[in-house]
Amino acid sequence: MDIYNVEAAEILAHETLVNLPIGEAAPIYEKLLATFPTAKYWKQYVESYIVTNDEETAKQIFSRCLLTCPHINLWRCYINFIKKVNSKRGSEGLEETKKAFDFMLNYVGNDVASGPVWMEYIAFLKSMPVMTPQEESHRMTTIRKVYQKAILVPTSHVEQLWKDYDNFENSVSRTLAKGLLSEYQPKFNSAKAVYRERKKYIDDIDWGMLATPSTGSYKEEQQCLAWKRLLTFEKGNPQRIDVTAANRRITFTYEQCLMYLYHHPDVWYDYATWHAKNGSTDSAIKIFQRAVKALPGSEVLKYAFAELEESVGAIQPAKTIYESLIAENASMSSLAHIQFIRFLRRTEGIEAARKYFLEVRKLPSCTYHVYVAYATMSFCLDKDAKVAQNVFEVGLKRFMQEPGYVLEYADFLCRLNDDRNVRALFERALSLLPPEESVEVWKRFAQFEQIYGDLSSMLKVEQRRKEALSRTSEDAVSSLENTLYDVVSRYNYMDLWPCSSKELDYLSRQEWLAKNMSKKADRSVMLTSGGGSTSDKGTVGVGANAKLLPQSTKVVRPETSRMVIYDPRQMKGPVISATSSGYTKEVDEIFKMLSPPLMSFITNLPAIEGPSPDIDIVLSVLLQSTLPTGHDVGKPSAPVPGPATTDISGPRNQNGSVRRPPKRKAVERQEEEDAATAAQSRAMPDIFRLRQIQRSRGGGPAQSGSAAMSSGSMFSGEQSANSSS
Repeated sequence: MDIYNVEAAEILAHETLVNLPIGEAAPIYEKLLATFPTAKYWKQYVESYIVTNDEETAKQIFSRCLLTCPHINLWRCYINFIKKVNSKRGSEGLEETKKAFDFMLNYVGNDVASGPVWMEYIAFLKSMPVMTPQEESHRMTTIRKVYQKAILVPTSHVEQLWKDYDNFENSVSRTLAKGLLSEYQPKFNSAKAVYRERKKYIDDIDWGMLATPSTGSYKEEQQCLAWKRLLTFEKGNPQRIDVTAANRRITFTYEQCLMYLYHHPDVWYDYATWHAKNGSTDSAIKIFQRAVKALPGSEVLKYAFAELEESVGAIQPAKTIYESLIAENASMSSLAHIQFIRFLRRTEGIEAARKYFLEVRKLPSCTYHVYVAYATMSFCLDKDAKVAQNVFEVGLKRFMQEPGYVLEYADFLCRLNDDRNVRALFERALSLLPPEESVEVWKRFAQFEQIYGDLSSMLKVEQRRKEALSRTSEDAVSSLENTLYDVVSRYNYMDLWPCSSKELDYLSRQEWLAKNMSKKADRSVMLTSGGGSTSDKGTVGVGANAKLLPQSTKVVRPETSRMVIYDPRQMKGPVISATSSGYTKEVDEIFKMLSPPLMSFITNLPAIEGPSPDIDIVLSVLLQSTLPTGHDVGKPSAPVPGPATTDISGPRNQNGSVRRPPKRKAVERQEEEDAATAAQSRAMPDIFRLRQIQRSRGGGPAQSGSAAMSSGSMFSGEQSANSSS
C-alpha cells in the first residue's frame, strides 16, 4: 500500500470532512498528518474543533503546526480563532489579539499573499478604542509603523496599501505627510518592482502540492527548479533591504519550500549550510536536527550533520551521530565503521582508531572494505607500511576469494615496489578463484607483467589467462588463438594507442566477431551490438577477453535482412483524411498542418504486417539522423537500391507513362522548397505529440509500432515530396 498516494489522501480528507464527526475524524487526520506533516489538512483539522468550540484542543493543534507550516490560510485561521477567543475579554482581549497579529506578521508577513493580513491588522488597530489624547497619539504612531512596514513587502496589495497610507498621513497632517511620503515613495516603488519580478517565480509554483518522497517525475522536477529559482532570487536581495530583513525573508522562503519539498534532502542541506555560511551555526544545527528527524533514512544528511558539528569543535555531538549511524545499520554498516575510524583518527588519535578497528574486525558483518580502509589509513597517514601490510595479510585469510580485496592488496604491494609478493599474491588468488570471478584479477596480472616483467613473462601470463578464461567460453579454440588485437591491448598506455582509430575499430570488431561467430545467435544481434566505429579509443575495452564492443557513435547500421522495399502496389492501410480520420482531434489538427505531398504519402502507406518497430528506437534514430534541409533538395544524390520496375517511380498517365511535374520558375521553386523546409521543422514536435496521444489512449505494442512507422515515414515522405517538387 502506497501511503503517499496523493489522490487517495485527497479523497479521504474530503470524505472525513463531509461525513464524520470530529471524534471519529481525529484518528484519520492524525494518520494523514503523520504522512503529510506540512499539508493543508492542518487547517481542516483545527477548524473541525473550532466549530465544536473545543478551544483547548484547537490551541494544541495550532502549537503543533504553526511554526512548521507557514500556510497563509492556516495563519489567518489562527488569527480569526484568537479574535474569537478574546472577543469578550475587553481591553485585555484586544491586547492579546494585537500580540497575535504582531507574532503572525513577524513570521508570515513576507508572504506574497500577506497583503490582506496587513490590511486587516491596520483595520483592527484603527478600531481599537482610545480614552485619552496620549492613547490616540500612541495608536496613530503604531498604525504609521505598520503601514511603513507593509509598503516595504512586495505583495499583491502593495499598491492599495500605499494609497491607504497616503490617505492616512494626509488625514493626520498634510505638512508631516509631505515629508514622510517623499521619504517612503522610493521604497514603495522598489517593493512594487520587486513584486512584479517575484510574481514571475511565484506563478511557477504549485501551492496545492503535497509533500511526497521524490519520484523523479517531470512535474516534481519542475517544482524543484521553480523553488530553487525563487530562493536564488531572494538570496540576491533584489530590494536592497538591510541584511537582517533580507535573511528573514530568505528563511521564510526556505520554510515555505520545505512544506512541499519536505522529503528532499538537498533542500534541507542547502537551508542548513546557508545558515552556517551566514554565521548562524546554532540555526544550522537546528535545521539539521529537523532534517534527520524528517528523513531518518538519509545517511548522507547525518554525515553532513556530523561534519558541521566537528567543524565547530563539537566533538561529542558528532561522535553521537556516528554511533547512531552504526546502531541503525548494524547489519550493513561497513561504511559507517570506516567513517567512524577516520573520525576517531582525526579527533582522538591513532590508538583510538586502532582499538575500534580491532573491535570491528570481529563482527560477522565486517566486510573487506574495513580492512582496506584501515590499512590505507595506516600507510598514508601514519606512514607505517608494516602495520598496513600486516592488516592486509590478516584480511587475506578471510577475503582471499574476494577479487576486490586481492586487487587492493596488489595495488598496495605495487606501491611498495614489492613485485615478488605481488606475483605470489596473484598466484595464490588465481588458484582459489573460480574462472568466472577471476577476469579482473587476470587482467590486472597481465597489466602488472607489462610494467614489471619481461617479454617472456608477459606472454606467458597472457597465454595462461587465455587458457583459464577459455573454460567459460563456448568456443575454447578461438579464445586461445593469438590476434593482433592482443598486441594492441599489450602495447597501449593510458590514452596512447599503437594504431589509428580506424585500425582500432576494425580490429575490435574482428575480435568480437571471432568470439561470436560460432554462437547460435540472431544475426541481427551481432549487427546491432557490434556494429559501427568508435570515435574514442578510450571507450574500447583492452584485452582479448572483451565480450562486447561499445555502441557506435558514428554510424547506425540497419538490419538489412529484414528490410522490405516499399511498393505502392502493396495493400494500403486505412485511408486518413484531415476531416474524418477516426483519430482524436489533436491528431487531426496535426494532420491539417502537414503539406499535401506528405499527407498523400501517409495516406498511401502500406499496412504493417509482422513485428512492429519499437517507437522509442524509431524516434531515437530519427532524432540522431541528419535530415536534408531545403537547400539540399534537388541536389544529385547516390542511387538508392530498389526494384528494377518503374511502377514505384511516381503516378502514371493513362497511357502508362510516368507523369512528371511541370517545370516551374526559379522563384516558385524556391518558395516551395522553403515551405517544405518549414513543414519538415514542424514534424519533429508533431511526432512527440502523436506519441503522447497514442500512449494516453493505451495503445499496445502494435499500435505504438504503427504510430512509430507513421512518424518515421513522415520524414522520409516529406523528403521525397520535397525532392520531387
